[in-house]
Amino acid sequence: MNQIEIWFGIITRQSIRRGTFASVNVLVKQIRDYIDSWNENAKPFTWTATTDEILAKVRLVQTGVKKLVNNNTK
Repeated sequence: MNQIEIWFGIITRQSIRRGTFASVNVLVKQIRDYIDSWNENAKPFTWTATTDEILAKVRLVQTGVKKLVNNNTK
């Protein structure tokens, strides 16, 4: 999920945030043009976390969700 968030952050900072768009169609065209340009010089995202680090975060989130659920059922 983080890589998707990173991608939307990149496109927002580099293409959308500074623009002024007369219509939704103009905005969509800007996004498509940016994606086309990005794909011409694409560099894949690479994972920097190990499997153990990712699984540890998943367990941490699961624990937090269980606590929230238990607190809301009392």
